[in-house]
Amino acid sequence: MGMTITEKILAAHCGKMRVEPGMLINAGIDLVMCHDVTTTPAIDLLKEHGINKVFDPDKIVVMPDHFIPNKDIKSAEMVRKIRLWAKDNNINAFYDLGRHGVCHALLPEQGHVKAGMTIVGADSHTCTHGAFGAFSTGIGSTDLAAALATGELWFKVPASLLFKLEGELPSGVYAKDLILDIIRRIGVDGALYRAMEFSGSAVDGMDMESRMTICNMAIEAGAKSGIMAPDAVSAAYLKERGIEEQADIQSDADAVYEQRFDIDVAALEPMVAFPDLPSNGRRISDIREKIPLDQVYIGSCTNGRISDLRIAAKILKGQRVANGTRCIVVPASTEIWKQANREGLLDIFAEAGAAVSTPTCGACLGGHMGILAAGERCISTTNRNFTGRMGSPDSEVYLASPATAAASALRGYICDPRPFLEDK
Repeated sequence: MGMTITEKILAAHCGKMRVEPGMLINAGIDLVMCHDVTTTPAIDLLKEHGINKVFDPDKIVVMPDHFIPNKDIKSAEMVRKIRLWAKDNNINAFYDLGRHGVCHALLPEQGHVKAGMTIVGADSHTCTHGAFGAFSTGIGSTDLAAALATGELWFKVPASLLFKLEGELPSGVYAKDLILDIIRRIGVDGALYRAMEFSGSAVDGMDMESRMTICNMAIEAGAKSGIMAPDAVSAAYLKERGIEEQADIQSDADAVYEQRFDIDVAALEPMVAFPDLPSNGRRISDIREKIPLDQVYIGSCTNGRISDLRIAAKILKGQRVANGTRCIVVPASTEIWKQANREGLLDIFAEAGAAVSTPTCGACLGGHMGILAAGERCISTTNRNFTGRMGSPDSEVYLASPATAAASALRGYICDPRPFLEDK
């Protein structure tokens, strides 16, 4: 009996020939990601236990991203704390203001991720990096402290669900629409503590940014991780970042999956997840009512990459954001911001009446840089629309692709992006 890609990675990192779902293992960690909000409690835990050094400073990446630029005294002190801690522990991979970015965009962009790795981070969307063929999962601050001290963590080996995605996405339909449709089908607990493995011709035809969008939202179905096998596309992405080595790790033909889902992506259309769950998705053709918007947000670790900004700019170019609707665009990293600037995308956004921010997670988690007031409604390219996620508990958040968000900004209400793309 064969193993899935997830089982192979975990077996290799716990010193066993094979592992099976449900086994408890202690696995070595190749990379630990730390950001401002959840790392400070881990630092306090290490101090409480008299641990004054990390297991390997070269396997730790640190960045402030949730409250950068610092929004108040408390966040400034929090970032200063991780800055000093990283310096004291000789952690060179510290991405401070000016070379900063949202953690899950920054890690692969800066060449820290590759196939076959075990990656943990005290942020639930760490599953993003499974797009490269890594076992990558979110943990809490206590586990983060343990990983920083020992370089190991215990896991229960997850069962795997296989999502065979075949066909070609129609015009105006993107990876975000696909993952929203999958979550609509299986629910927010449909993959609870499972590994969501994605394969098929649709995945083969996707660029890495689209693949990261899909794996990013695996946690919204309750998954332990999302993962895709490495291939020529991921190898080319890594080569651009100076990584020549590419592990060839694939699931065996006779690997056992708890469940299999076969999806024809050609039959999909733009999706919008209504409040207050990512699983509350509706096809755009099923939205009969006109839903006015106070805010449109384009960015985040899900959809703030350069391809996302290009899609939004294509729709917004030469147009104006509707009166009464504000639009905020946030590139996910400094490098993405600079690339968007070189391509003239920032000018397109500004001329359309949108505000462009430096990279930050701020608005996505309801922290700063775009908070919603009571009674306000926002369509967002982020990954969560729980009650109060982006501000007041009496506000509403709708999730969509950058194309749907941009088109809706022009209309001032939720609308189909496809007519805006027909002549462009």
